[in-house]
Amino acid sequence: MGLTFSVIALGRERGEIGVAVATGSTYVADRVPHLEAGVGAVATQGYTLVSYGPEGLRLLRTGLSPVRALRELLRRDPGRDYRQVGIMDVLGRAAAHTGDLTPAWHGHIVEPGCIVLGNLLEGPNVLEAMREALGEAMDSDRPLGEALLTALEAGAEAGGDLRGERSAALIVVLPSRRVVRLRVDDDPQPIAVLRSKWQQKMARQVPGL
Repeated sequence: MGLTFSVIALGRERGEIGVAVATGSTYVADRVPHLEAGVGAVATQGYTLVSYGPEGLRLLRTGLSPVRALRELLRRDPGRDYRQVGIMDVLGRAAAHTGDLTPAWHGHIVEPGCIVLGNLLEGPNVLEAMREALGEAMDSDRPLGEALLTALEAGAEAGGDLRGERSAALIVVLPSRRVVRLRVDDDPQPIAVLRSKWQQKMARQVPGL
């Protein structure tokens, strides 16, 4: 299952896109986030159908918009009411779906260049906190990875997953290369560990990444 909260966002550099996610179950990096450089990103959660990730990216690659790609994925899936999914392309076009049968509280917010979505949450304040934190971080000209991680931390502080968090992941890609792929698979404080991994990576990284 992907009972979780996540954020997808477009960065300042052309084609830069990333996903951050946390959940009360283990190994979230293997199920929820899917990215392809130069194409886009998908977060597939709820009662997760992992194939939404690679298939959503394939549909984007054929030239479909996120709205049309999502519509096609849902059309094929008789279990669509159990799914939650967000899709964004590298132009910042975005679409999301929250099935009525995903665990409450559930919902999503879609804006140009930004999607926040989650289920089994404390309430809508989780997503609002994530959106606000992401916007403030991006307005402060922080790296995309930092902005995504800040949004994830804000979601957890606002209540996060009702079970608490157990795993987390942060992935950022550019058309030319993967910039960040960090994961915490099983830890009682996965977002704090993810923050530590991010800080260690940035200490070794060239400015601007």
